[in-house]
Amino acid sequence: MEIRKRKNAGGDGDGGASVNDVSDPNSFSGVSRSPRNIFLLCLAFRVVNALLIQTYFNPDEHWQSLEVAHRTVFGYGYMTWEWKRGIRSYLHPMVFAFLYKVLQVTGLDTPYIMRKAPRLMQSVFSAIGDLYLYKLSDALYGENVASWSLFCQMANWFVFFCLNRTFSNCLETVLTIMGLYYWPCIRNNSTDYPVNRKWGLVIAALACAIRPTSAIIWLYVGMLELFLTPDKVKFVILEVIPIGSMVLSFTCLLDRLMYSSWVIVPLNFLKFNFLSSGGDYYGTHPWHWYYSQGFLVMLFTFTPFSITGMIKSKNRKLSALILWVLAVYSLLGHKEFRFVLPVLPIALIFSGYAFAQMEVSGSASSSVTKKKQVPRQNHTIKWSPKLRLSVFFLLVTNIPMALYMSLFHQRGTEDAMNYLSDEAYKGRVKSILFLMPCHSTPYYSTLHHNIPMQFLDCTPSEEKGELDESDRFLVNPLGFASELARNWSEPPSHIVLFASEERKLRNFMIQHSFKEVKRFFHAHFKVDRDLQSSVVVFVVNHT
Repeated sequence: MEIRKRKNAGGDGDGGASVNDVSDPNSFSGVSRSPRNIFLLCLAFRVVNALLIQTYFNPDEHWQSLEVAHRTVFGYGYMTWEWKRGIRSYLHPMVFAFLYKVLQVTGLDTPYIMRKAPRLMQSVFSAIGDLYLYKLSDALYGENVASWSLFCQMANWFVFFCLNRTFSNCLETVLTIMGLYYWPCIRNNSTDYPVNRKWGLVIAALACAIRPTSAIIWLYVGMLELFLTPDKVKFVILEVIPIGSMVLSFTCLLDRLMYSSWVIVPLNFLKFNFLSSGGDYYGTHPWHWYYSQGFLVMLFTFTPFSITGMIKSKNRKLSALILWVLAVYSLLGHKEFRFVLPVLPIALIFSGYAFAQMEVSGSASSSVTKKKQVPRQNHTIKWSPKLRLSVFFLLVTNIPMALYMSLFHQRGTEDAMNYLSDEAYKGRVKSILFLMPCHSTPYYSTLHHNIPMQFLDCTPSEEKGELDESDRFLVNPLGFASELARNWSEPPSHIVLFASEERKLRNFMIQHSFKEVKRFFHAHFKVDRDLQSSVVVFVVNHT
């Protein structure tokens, strides 16, 4: 079976240029680029990617997914204040609850497997996202751009660092790429690929159920489809309303079962994050942060190639989608890199387009034409010096960044919990106190042992300006720890803290018979607070 050739490799319907499929049918069989083979290639890469991630990025990876799933299956785990206020849906944690249930039933819930299995499961989702990025790029611009887009996706440091983590944003990103593939308004000139708007609606609804802010993306896509489709009444009455209602009803029933009361999560989420600016409690950034820092850091050295691809492809629909998402998120005070992760792969598709334009063949014809199929025959691909230099530049900048952030930066808290998990499994840990900023480490989902643990609370206060436990400790570590110790009926068997606070509490530890048992490297430079160079584990000395 030969690779399918298309008369139109996919303009975007608004005057956009297209890149033809320049693959040599004599060089590649249809099997080599089959969806199955591409998926297996992506899966192998993402599994290695998942195993290489050893660092801590953001508390939500553990506390808003795995911790909830662990409590659901094993009966113990900490539920943060968001779950008490009903602003999160159980749909995303249930994905990992299914995994934990399988491990529990099969008796495979050992400390090591409990640590690795969730990210390995996420690697399967990530590989599906990679496959659909390839398929979407292929449908829009042809196989050459699709191959380059997949290269850009795999080479980008932030995708490597973040996509295999168990954030709801990561599954939202996968669903976004899958959903865009099925929407006619995104690629309405690509006739050789199936377009199923109903599937696109189902996937979009699931993305919004998992993370309500995904509605920002799908509002844009939905309005674009409504503007372009000739059957507007059918689209709204027979598709949007029934499918949206079906998915909303399912998630409401699931949340009713888990919360034991009726909870409309999207409404509560909207009230807290948009109407009351509750997210600002965790810090704010200037309005231009995504444009001047956030998204540029994620794209990193891909930035000039993505901008070039946006200009040369003339795909105003996808370009506007990226700008729309960045603009809406810029209105919110609290900003994070992962919030705009779903549009990062779209920007990388434009990078792939730019690379396809730089590629030239041994023949006189360019690999980039305008809506014209000119297959190569018996010509080998020759990379221009510009293309070679560009690829080399991306690899030498992104690979070290990806490996450093995944293997070294902020790994101490993960290492400390992995150590305590192994020790608890051997019966050597009775209780743990974390004297560090709240949610600095994984919790029961990693420890996987039902023993008393205490961390410093940081639930948003109703009183503006009131310091929580975490802030009070950072202001006066010795005073806070001394007050805490006065209420001990029995001291914890282990205390975990950062080196910056350990120096201030050294005499306190000696006074209460604690000795250092392990020290783990954490970071070379500070992020939000003082340099947290290492994580120190103390054990009480009964002798």
